[in-house]
Amino acid sequence: MSLREHTGREITTAARTFAVRSRSRRGGKRQRFGPGSGLLWGLVLLALLAVSVLVAVSIGPASLSPPQVLGSVLQHLGLRPEASAGAGLTPIQDGIVWELRLPRVLTAAVVGAGLAVSGAVMQALTRNPLADPYLLGLSSGAALGAVAVLLLGAAVLLPVAAFAGAMAALVLTLGLASALGVITPTRTVLAGLAVSALASALTSFIIFFSAQGDSYREVLSWLMGSLSAATWNSVAITVTAFVVAGTPVLLAGRVLDGFAFGDTSAAALGLNVSAIRWLLLAGTAVLTGAMVSVSGSIGFVGLILPHAVRLLTGARHRALLPLSALAGALFMVWADTLARTLFDPREIPVGIITALLGAPVFIAMLWGRRAAA
Repeated sequence: MSLREHTGREITTAARTFAVRSRSRRGGKRQRFGPGSGLLWGLVLLALLAVSVLVAVSIGPASLSPPQVLGSVLQHLGLRPEASAGAGLTPIQDGIVWELRLPRVLTAAVVGAGLAVSGAVMQALTRNPLADPYLLGLSSGAALGAVAVLLLGAAVLLPVAAFAGAMAALVLTLGLASALGVITPTRTVLAGLAVSALASALTSFIIFFSAQGDSYREVLSWLMGSLSAATWNSVAITVTAFVVAGTPVLLAGRVLDGFAFGDTSAAALGLNVSAIRWLLLAGTAVLTGAMVSVSGSIGFVGLILPHAVRLLTGARHRALLPLSALAGALFMVWADTLARTLFDPREIPVGIITALLGAPVFIAMLWGRRAAA
């Protein structure tokens, strides 16, 4: 047996031991679903996501049906004969589907998937159940860059500025953590809190001295999270980031299982703890920065979705990461649909919806753990 195979088996064994210990701490209860449940839940969530995208695109002031939406999509993809492409849609309705609603719904799905995966990874690396994708100050750094260009009247540069701000926050956080010694979860969290506080203070200072008239509303909408400006460019940005930065993170499930018992145990399994932590933190930060650059700061998605998925499939990251991505995408599709239709014709920031939905769910999960303790 090769060293890699041996190490892989040890990590898998450690993950199973961690799950057994977790069940014993919850009173010895068995997991509700068996080992094959990950694939089953993946198929269920994927089917729900596909249906939800069609239904969400059909909802709005211009009433459409899911078959009409599907017909429009197939036509634009060249999968439907031109002669039968009408499906009862006028050119205006077709434009509503293809140019307005579909890019927004797809952006919401990818943003939700990226934030959920990032949250799961952050919780594993820091061994902190309250960790979320913004733990390294990424959200505050992105907000600083975004607010700066919004108040300068250069909104076209918003995604670039927000991403640059998030990456600057990452560099400062990891630089500060490494300056304190070996990067540990505690030092990383503390450095992230310091950078986040600094960036938030600078953002507030800029808004206080520069925001005038309607710019307040524009800035506030972005800070609360909004997908109202999503276009096909937004889809391209988020999908590219998810493929480039998210795919390696999704494939790191077995490695993350090795962190279950701490750095010492992970090193004993043959893992280069410091290098892996650096790479995963960087990948997660790039993924989060890209999502935030097009959506603003959307809370609770990366915090509650990984916990909700753990209730279904357990703590093994090989199943947790892809299922969190699907659950996050599904959650964000419907959260954004509520944000744009609940008070029609007035639209509210999607971050308000995620907080209103996420906070009670998180409280319920905390209460359930208290009852099981």
